[in-house]
Amino acid sequence: MWEGILTGLSTAFTPFNLLMVITGCVAGTFIGLLPGLGPITAIALMIPITFDMNPSSGLILMAGVYYGAIFGGSTSSILINAPGVAGTVATTFDGYPLAQKGLAGKALTVAAYSSFFGGTVGAILLFIASPALTHVATSFQSADYFALMIMGLTAVAAFSSKGNFLKSILMTVLGLMLATIGTDLSTGVQRFVFGSISLVDGISFLLIAMATFAIGEVLFNIYNGENMTKPQKTTMKRKLGKLRLSKEEFKEITPTMGRSSILGFLVGVLPGAGATIASFLAYGFERSIAPKEKQKKFGSGSLRGLAAPETANNAASSGAFVPLLTLGIPGSGTTAVMLGALLSFGIQPGPRLYVEHPAIFWSVIISMYIGNIILLILNLPLIPYIAKLLNIPRKYLSPLILFFSLIGVYLVSFNIFDMYLMVILALLSFFLRILEFPMPPLMLGFVLGGMIEENLRRALQVNNNSFSFLWERPITFTLLIVTVFLLTIPLLRRVLAKRS
Repeated sequence: MWEGILTGLSTAFTPFNLLMVITGCVAGTFIGLLPGLGPITAIALMIPITFDMNPSSGLILMAGVYYGAIFGGSTSSILINAPGVAGTVATTFDGYPLAQKGLAGKALTVAAYSSFFGGTVGAILLFIASPALTHVATSFQSADYFALMIMGLTAVAAFSSKGNFLKSILMTVLGLMLATIGTDLSTGVQRFVFGSISLVDGISFLLIAMATFAIGEVLFNIYNGENMTKPQKTTMKRKLGKLRLSKEEFKEITPTMGRSSILGFLVGVLPGAGATIASFLAYGFERSIAPKEKQKKFGSGSLRGLAAPETANNAASSGAFVPLLTLGIPGSGTTAVMLGALLSFGIQPGPRLYVEHPAIFWSVIISMYIGNIILLILNLPLIPYIAKLLNIPRKYLSPLILFFSLIGVYLVSFNIFDMYLMVILALLSFFLRILEFPMPPLMLGFVLGGMIEENLRRALQVNNNSFSFLWERPITFTLLIVTVFLLTIPLLRRVLAKRS
């Protein structure tokens, strides 16, 4: 093992591979800023470029693009409420309200530190425990995944203000309903397509995210009658705000980053889970355990609410490499593309990869830590310049958001129907926001809906259509107990508050 690590170190620190890390980080950061051009598209474009490269260099470049895009996607989420990638949707919940309050600089700083912390912890855990964690990944079955997704739905409580829990539940149900549109992959039956061939493949996550957050926000600002000719704030100081965190603020987010990095990494290890689910789970968990006075800030500019998803999605990006490298199973759509790249190099990922190709295995892991340092060095000095997006008058910024949202969705499917559907959903979300229905639960239901259905169906098939798997499997039963515990925390707090 140590011989393999030394080989990986010598490979990762060659000048060309260091250049690939820097190139991947820079390219990924800017790609993450643009709605629609996520890491999957970027890595797919990188495959032809890496054909003539050494496999280690090619994979290091693609890994840099991957976590660079996750890192960069937070910027557009914070500044203009347009998630650049799916894993940064939860960043908008508190990042954008902070920017609206004139604390964009502080929000971007928290995002940079959290991303670095999560990526670093993820890289260290990947370095230490990747061979052992293969057993964790293989021990999870469909029943366990079903319980994990149900636990993820408990995060809906984090998105509901006092007295609006029913509205949050209804929006979650709407998200679950939207997730059922398209072809059932198990039976081949088309559901709720209404005779339209454009709905056969279902609705894309990016389309929903752009409609409900980016375009919906533009429409809501117009409805509120905000001045479209002046910048969003009157002075640059108010726009950017302070970059430094006080000692109290740093102490507040440090435990959150610690918890979220471990949670995010473990979720990333599970094949099919990914950074998006990790960020939602971390956000919901932090909100559940926060003191009552801190809970009220979630959704309106909480530093904890920003640090949790930003840490978790970067840690999950590292964790996703565990099933890819050690089992040959992609943990997300992005790592599925990287699996194709590995196979094109003539390398079969699996349990013997770190024995037969130690230079590739360990150099990629070491390069991830180097990449996180580079991302922090690159992003912190750029914050004042990135925040200048807030200088743009709304009469220019709003059309730009609409343009990038529409073009981003079109570049994914090359289907005009998707653009029409996005406009319809944006109008629907606009009216729902006027009625004070929260949008995050809709996204949560949509993300988890398909996976809940698929894993429940598999679990029932394995158990002869019996629900006994809910209590017979220890992992499933434990996750359900945790779910019940998370649901009862708010109720217990209310009871205790009334008694006091």
